[in-house]
Amino acid sequence: MRPLLSFFTVYPVSGYSLNDAARASHLLPLVGLFTGAAGALLLLLAFALPPSVAAVLALGGALLSAGFHHADGVLDVGDALMVHGDSARRRAVLKDARVGIGGLGALFLVYAPAVAALAALAEVSPLRAASALIAGEVASRSAMLLMMAFGRPAETTSSSTPFVSAISGPRRTAATALALLAPLPFLLPAGAAGVFGAVCAPLIAALGLHVSRRAFGGIGGDSVGATGELTRMVLLVVVSTTT
Repeated sequence: MRPLLSFFTVYPVSGYSLNDAARASHLLPLVGLFTGAAGALLLLLAFALPPSVAAVLALGGALLSAGFHHADGVLDVGDALMVHGDSARRRAVLKDARVGIGGLGALFLVYAPAVAALAALAEVSPLRAASALIAGEVASRSAMLLMMAFGRPAETTSSSTPFVSAISGPRRTAATALALLAPLPFLLPAGAAGVFGAVCAPLIAALGLHVSRRAFGGIGGDSVGATGELTRMVLLVVVSTTT
């Protein structure tokens, strides 16, 4: 886990390379336990603060724990999908440091519903909201892992390339099993909605693979990260239907 924490979080773990993280990538969903824990603790503030305030702080804590790394992917993919042109043109926009209206719109559509869902859950039960957030964080990484397990990099220089190479053969089977099962324990408090929440990761990963292939010619670090962020939002909205 240490190489993954070094690459995917801001926790003080150093001394590992990208290739080290790639070799441990079959354990990626477990990173969600560490980023989710930070947000879950902040959600408990809903016992004393308005639930909406606690929800904003909690999601912010989870994103900060990941270094806002995948939020940058949401911005880049949002801008790239608004571009008219072929996949090469869209990939060029992914690498552009400037932020356009497509990125800002994507940021709103991915994070505003997540905050609203967390606030609704926290109003009923901060503990249940905390469990849902951890489930969302784990499922987010599960969707990312599934994309890397079954996707093909759009470019050989993509940051996803060593991960795709590492998740092959027997490791793909183990990675797929963990990706599908890891969110389940944290979805149990959601009851019937938890059943639908459990399929969010594979369904959104399939959507991410389809969009990435058509828009960019394959997956990349930005599209993988953006798919993970979208998965968290969808799961939280689904779970909030039980409130």
